[in-house]
Amino acid sequence: MLAQHRFLAQPLPLALARRAARDDEVQDVRQLLLDHADPAAGTPAEIESLAETVAVACLGDNHLWQDLQLASRAELSALMRHWFPALVARNAGDMKWKKFLYKQLCEREEIFICKAPSCSVCTDHALCFGPEA
Repeated sequence: MLAQHRFLAQPLPLALARRAARDDEVQDVRQLLLDHADPAAGTPAEIESLAETVAVACLGDNHLWQDLQLASRAELSALMRHWFPALVARNAGDMKWKKFLYKQLCEREEIFICKAPSCSVCTDHALCFGPEA
């Protein structure tokens, strides 16, 4: 299954360059993904490799699906459903993936930086849940 994800064969130069300065962040995202991985999705090495790749891609400047060199957000969502279904279940509002992952990290550390008490009344709702071009 891992071989289907063509982005794994291509380096993510900008993200890799940023990695040294932000390795703790990569490790946090990686661990979040591993904590929610489906052990039946692939081998432990495949799961770890995919979690690492997604975590490094989070350092990019674009939408996560773009930083992973996928064709669309739908393709990223399918990847997430296969490898990390527990996270997909938690993303019931279909928040953009990079924002969702970082929000999960903040909640895990009990850091609440959102402007509003709930997403539905937040002025940034369109930024977190809006369409991705």
